[in-house]
Amino acid sequence: MPRQIIVAENSGFCFGVKRAVDMTVRCQSGGKMSHTYTLGPLIHNGNVVRSLREQGVREIGEEEIDRLRPGDTLVIRSHGVAPDVLDRIQKSGVHCIDATCPYVSSIQKKARKYHEEGYRIVIVGDRNHPEVIGINGWCGNTAQITRDGSDLKDLPDKVCVLCQTTEKPSNYEKTLEAIAGRSKEVLAFNTICSATKKRQDSADQVSRSVDRMVVVGGRHSSNTGKLFEICSANCRETILVENSTELPDWPIPGETTEKVGVAAGASTPEWVIQDVLGRLREPKAC
Repeated sequence: MPRQIIVAENSGFCFGVKRAVDMTVRCQSGGKMSHTYTLGPLIHNGNVVRSLREQGVREIGEEEIDRLRPGDTLVIRSHGVAPDVLDRIQKSGVHCIDATCPYVSSIQKKARKYHEEGYRIVIVGDRNHPEVIGINGWCGNTAQITRDGSDLKDLPDKVCVLCQTTEKPSNYEKTLEAIAGRSKEVLAFNTICSATKKRQDSADQVSRSVDRMVVVGGRHSSNTGKLFEICSANCRETILVENSTELPDWPIPGETTEKVGVAAGASTPEWVIQDVLGRLREPKAC
């Protein structure tokens, strides 16, 4: 019997990621600058990073900013950076393209505004993720960062809660529950990106109705990781692959039609998704 493939309705590039990739590709193809660099991997997807390298775009770390030459172009990735990093880039004299996702920029502005108004900023997210590191910089690196509120201590009277754009709603809700009654004044902004929620909802729905689930995306991608967590809770046979070469050799379906679900993170390009679907549809593949 043929394998039935069910693709999550919302998969692949989100607005912010597509915008950052398009801005970088346009800059490089324009040929006006001597060299184009990205401050860290442009997005958390190895396939895209390798493609950009083939086009002459290289990533550098913050410690290398001062080595760039006037005329070089430096792209700030969609995750954004702290204001002190922006200052260093401006002083370096390089041409800067700010591809920070507008949703992330909005969170940065909130962090600065309410920090200046005397609120302690609480960020729900991964303290090691570049987006969270950048947001923390906009409140003088004074934020309390938590995954679910369970580790919060010594909260002041005034608290402002923000979220990493790719966080799970359940972690945001747990954090609010943990703060309730401990601070007199709490401002809470659910800054989880709508694209993130749509992808999580779609993946959740599909993974409840299939025999196997394939999540496509980078292993260092926060949003892809969240999709894998959600799908794994619903479907025991869930795997994460970066591209079609990592698909396992699943047995060819027997008399019963096998249902395979596919979901992809917001940093996964369409061509990678289509390549995975093509491999899954091959009669003798996986």
